[in-house]
Amino acid sequence: MAAEAAVTVPDGYILHTENTSRILLPSTNEAFLNPIQEFNRDISVACITTWSEELDKAKEAKWQERRSKNTAGSSDKKRLKTTESAPAISRTTTESNVDSGKSPEDVVQSDYPKTAEVTQSPSKYEPKYQRNKVVILEALSATGLRSIRYAKEIPLVKYVIANDLSPSATAAMKRNIEANGLGPPLDPEDTVNLAAPNPLGDKAPDRKPKLGMVRINEGDACALMYNHRTDKNRVDVVDLDPYGTAAPFIDSAVQCINDGGLLCVTCTDLSVLATTNYPEKCYSNYGGIPVKAEYCHEAALRLVLHTVSTSAARYGRYIQPLLSLSIDFYVRLFIRLQSAPIEVKKAASKTSMYYICTGCQAFYDQPLGRMAEKVHEPSGNVNINFKTHVGPTVPEKCPECHSTLHIAGPMWSGSIHDSGFITRLLEHLESNQDKYGTSPRMKGMLTVAQEEIDSPFYFTPSRMAGFFHCISPSLDDTASALLHAGHKVSRSHALPGSLKTSAARSDVHDVFRSWIKTHPVKMDKISDTSPASQLLAKEARVEHNFKRHPQSVTQSSKVKLVRYQQNPTPHWGPGKRADGGKRKRESEDD
Repeated sequence: MAAEAAVTVPDGYILHTENTSRILLPSTNEAFLNPIQEFNRDISVACITTWSEELDKAKEAKWQERRSKNTAGSSDKKRLKTTESAPAISRTTTESNVDSGKSPEDVVQSDYPKTAEVTQSPSKYEPKYQRNKVVILEALSATGLRSIRYAKEIPLVKYVIANDLSPSATAAMKRNIEANGLGPPLDPEDTVNLAAPNPLGDKAPDRKPKLGMVRINEGDACALMYNHRTDKNRVDVVDLDPYGTAAPFIDSAVQCINDGGLLCVTCTDLSVLATTNYPEKCYSNYGGIPVKAEYCHEAALRLVLHTVSTSAARYGRYIQPLLSLSIDFYVRLFIRLQSAPIEVKKAASKTSMYYICTGCQAFYDQPLGRMAEKVHEPSGNVNINFKTHVGPTVPEKCPECHSTLHIAGPMWSGSIHDSGFITRLLEHLESNQDKYGTSPRMKGMLTVAQEEIDSPFYFTPSRMAGFFHCISPSLDDTASALLHAGHKVSRSHALPGSLKTSAARSDVHDVFRSWIKTHPVKMDKISDTSPASQLLAKEARVEHNFKRHPQSVTQSSKVKLVRYQQNPTPHWGPGKRADGGKRKRESEDD
């Protein structure tokens, strides 16, 4: 990589520095950059770095395994060849020496050929594993800041393809790539001269100019990704960070990624994903109906995962969510893609419709499919049968408060994180904190995500208390009562003061009914027909214990971490769309 020189800032531009990279921003709004998205870029660099290291270790293990097998096979062939040739040599040598009067013992000790005893000398060329480097495609690059950071900060990057539809954006990318020394080599001796005559004439191979670490493409993002969908042209990572929804790009993205590759997706249209203001728009973009409840941001993540899962399944691929985050005003997901017919068949069992109560926000899932395992006794093999699921799983009205139920989904109902991956990601962050400007917040949010249980959706004690019209128990009180009752509990990264639990919503309501016995509710102001009246009319089935549990959620909070966004900065929100050229799609942050 070329050494960085001082950057001359032309009139009408400002120099913006982020971590190791610097870019020139025009004073006009020709290319969009949102500084609040530095957290997005930081966590993306960390995730791709951690993922690429894991991929490299897996490929090295396979290489070592193949090499061991090849070495063992070669040794067997040599031993076989030596064994076959030794008797013929022995007979010839023995016959000639018997004529000379030598005993067989003398022949063995002195005259037997040394060929069978000499071991092969070690090869002069010892194969060495070459580390696996990855190709990244950023479909909507704008200023190119994200691509530049990928090229400079991720060790195992081969090169980055930075694409944009706007001529002004690609011009900005070219300036910024050159400012960071990532363009084609400028040394004349290190550059292929296409104009010079070739001494080999027509027989010479085609000579192409040397390319830099960041390679610019101006054109439609989907067309570019479709051109990379053949096996030999596929890339390892695709990053989608558009202005608004990533839905139009997902089908092409899932086809152009190598097996085991990584898809990084940002969607900023939370007014569509996280409310019921535009259910028809959410369905057209994501194939599902959104949720109107306090856990709407997790539902937004699950809607996007459903879209990626169904898109990938069409091509015999399945998804493994590594990290799914609701951040500020957008969602950011990191998803590994693999090919396996049996796993594709499981997708329906990881997809559900949800009945959402309009009164108490209780939710009831309706899986689309189910798996039945059958063990073959003689062999012990497990066969999986895929079947439709029975339904409905709930009556017409909410069993808890008798309010109307609304349908949401279909959406992803499986895990949204891989805790093992997040553990390795935190290890990487611990040893590289000085490399990320937002490392305190990264550590806090990743810690919460790592601790999250797989159960869908969360609640806040204050909102739950509002349904009962009672004084709210603390986060610790609620978590301790659920833990004493044998349920799992964790926080959710998506909302401060929230809890996730393996308990059914009826069990959570029982916790509050037990709480109300010592913190009574004034019934004179509650209507007999209200949802609160229906909730309070039931008795708790279990007397809950609110004594502080040793595994309470606040125990993990003793370490001071910036788990959630504090106060918005002046750059808060998605910002305005860039106006450079006839641009149809703009990157949210670059």
